[in-house]
Amino acid sequence: MTETDAGIAHATGLFASLRNFAATLSGVAQTRLELLANEVEEEKLRFAQLLLFGSIALFCLAMGSVFLAIFITVLLWDSHRLLVLGGLAGLFFSLGGVGVVMFRARASVGGRLFAASLAELGKDRQQLLP
Repeated sequence: MTETDAGIAHATGLFASLRNFAATLSGVAQTRLELLANEVEEEKLRFAQLLLFGSIALFCLAMGSVFLAIFITVLLWDSHRLLVLGGLAGLFFSLGGVGVVMFRARASVGGRLFAASLAELGKDRQQLLP
């Protein structure tokens, strides 16, 4: 093997190595993007379920509250109807305020978006650093 042949073999090996590195880098990027897409889809489904169950619960509780208020008002119509209506209105406003506070607390605690992707990218960075 001559010096020229060795240089060609070295160049071919270098280009093959670069090609393998590019293919590996492309595979890692594709895997991370697929993981990111899965996390976005999971978060979208979680939000849709939260919205659905929250609206069903809110509707049912509102209807139950209205019927309870009507029942108590009719029950005490002759003696204390204004006191009952004022008390029930205060109760519902108080419970609504508590519900808003709880909703805000729950909404701010939600899952950290892209947590798995960020963790995997951190691992990749640690492996690339010497």
